[in-house]
Amino acid sequence: MKLLILCLLVASALAAPSTIPRFRRGHSRIVGGTDARPGQFPYQLSLQDTTFGNNIHFCGAIVYTPDTMITAGTCVDGENYYNPQNLRIVAGDYNLATDDGTEQARDVTLIILHEDFDYNYGWENDIALLKVGVPLTFDKYVSGVTLPAQGQIFTGNGIVSGWGTLSWWGEEKPDILQYVSLPIVSDDACRDSYGFDRIIDSMICAGAEDKAACEGDGGTPMTCGDYLCGIGSWGSVCGNPKYPGVYTEVSYFVDWILAHA
Repeated sequence: MKLLILCLLVASALAAPSTIPRFRRGHSRIVGGTDARPGQFPYQLSLQDTTFGNNIHFCGAIVYTPDTMITAGTCVDGENYYNPQNLRIVAGDYNLATDDGTEQARDVTLIILHEDFDYNYGWENDIALLKVGVPLTFDKYVSGVTLPAQGQIFTGNGIVSGWGTLSWWGEEKPDILQYVSLPIVSDDACRDSYGFDRIIDSMICAGAEDKAACEGDGGTPMTCGDYLCGIGSWGSVCGNPKYPGVYTEVSYFVDWILAHA
């Protein structure tokens, strides 16, 4: 039986004058989401801590190539550094509480954290790559995401998937992978919410009333059409339209990913 402990995004602001809470590791779920279908998000990963042999899900991650995964820097560094020997990814998962027969588990062998990641203030460059020793086998349940072009701009809606609580500090956690469509919020509007110095060009915001990624969705994917456009990073009260979720804008890091993958 897999443990249903899910990945969070929101924490109190660190080393900053504001009291706006920030996304962090922990329990999570998509707020206002819908059950996904098996294989609907073949790039979705569960990132798990194996320290005590319990395979605890604590963050999302994303399949890029058979041996390279993408996640948020907040999931693998910061206040609690993770040893790659204590991490594994699970691809092809759908229901965290059961064996679906589609899962592929792999041990993480290397963490490649962005060299300019800033955990203590701003959470800039919130991206990391994970290497696995045994490549994944791509099939109808497991395949890689498509990167955008360097500098590509996205508008409209993004699709976010993940596992976690139904609401801000909620207790109910679903077994089944959830997803939700979120409107992308302009940088100017997001700066109006969080402050000009908190939202930089390499971040992308998305959210709506009662619809959001939430606690524990650090590292989870946001796709825009056929492309990976965001990685769950930080934000405020889930589903509050005044404070949309903030994601690492992948198009700013394509060259970095290609250089390190």
